[in-house]
Amino acid sequence: MERIKRKDYLSILKNFKDQQIIKVITGIRRCGKSTLLELFQDYLKESGVEDNQIISINFENADYEELQDRKKLYEYLKSKLIKDKKIYIFLDEIQKVAEFEKTVDSLFINKNVDIYITGSNAWLLSSELATLLTGRYIEIKMLPLSFKEYLSAFEDKTDLSRKFRNYLRYSSFPQSIELFKINSENINLFLDGIYNTILFKDVMQRKGITDKNTLERVTKYLYDNIGNRTSMKNVSDNIEGLEKNNSYNTVSTYVQALIDSYIVYKSSRYDIKGKEFLKTQEKYYAVDIGLRYYMLGQGSGKDMGHILENVVYLELLRRGYKVYIGKYDDLEVDFVAKNSENTIYYQVALTTRESTDSNSGILEKKLAPLRKINDNYPKYILTLDDDLDTDFDGIKKINVLDWLIKY
Repeated sequence: MERIKRKDYLSILKNFKDQQIIKVITGIRRCGKSTLLELFQDYLKESGVEDNQIISINFENADYEELQDRKKLYEYLKSKLIKDKKIYIFLDEIQKVAEFEKTVDSLFINKNVDIYITGSNAWLLSSELATLLTGRYIEIKMLPLSFKEYLSAFEDKTDLSRKFRNYLRYSSFPQSIELFKINSENINLFLDGIYNTILFKDVMQRKGITDKNTLERVTKYLYDNIGNRTSMKNVSDNIEGLEKNNSYNTVSTYVQALIDSYIVYKSSRYDIKGKEFLKTQEKYYAVDIGLRYYMLGQGSGKDMGHILENVVYLELLRRGYKVYIGKYDDLEVDFVAKNSENTIYYQVALTTRESTDSNSGILEKKLAPLRKINDNYPKYILTLDDDLDTDFDGIKKINVLDWLIKY
């Protein structure tokens, strides 16, 4: 299988190479973390690093099962260190090692060691690692393929609309591309494996959850309601079989576990006018639309407006933004994207054309809150319409495929 060059993530690793800081790569299973480590190791070798300076352990590999004991792992790694040479240590799926943070901390004090670790759930950083190494690690949050990365796997770059539909339907997980090229029917089996591994290993076993049926119902409810404002009460009211006395706490626990395993993402609301974060009616998004098709069936593809919103949300995360749902008085801005330097406002719509009764007034609805915001930050409307780069008094309307590829 030809590896897709994850250039943005690889660039971050290159920038932090040899710096006295631990590189922590997190993300859902099979999103490409192990491949990223391999790509970076290739880069190291091309830069003159010798094979004996690289130690790479994948704890999903049974060959390394004995090293899941942190003390044995430390002794093994210590025996591989070479005096006066930089040693690059890669520990893949490190969460399988109990109290791994103590081993990492012991290695970190060695100036000739450069450490890279990966994990498939947020508990990795809720452990003592965050306490022991405050200010001494960076987290690289990895997602499945962007549409631009997906396109890079195909020599033929024409017919973007068809490729975008395939990107949605047949998954953005890297391995799904090879499966699609061979036989797209295999993708559901692949996604079934990811889904069940996450639910059993990353959620149920890790959090001590025993009710798989309720967990699946909660997951499907969130996936069926991407882009809709949701509360824990909404979820619990729509899940049959829950004990009403404890339903809110149960649902809250399950939803947080799904977020921590990166299968679900939550976006909180932000009051633009009042400049404050709101604690209710957040929205949830799926890590992969192909996984949503697998879980909900073909009919789930009818909701293209919210699917498009989901794609834009994930892309903004890839670009390093914190993303919120905007509120201005009683109007809504789909996304307020913030980083340390900038704020950008986005509205997302399948189309803003007035071709049907259901689309009547959609353009004005999307423009109204943006016009009320009186700061000078950029404002965009992203759609699948092909009338490119339309400007409404400084509010730019852009084709979303162009935005995904070029901007």
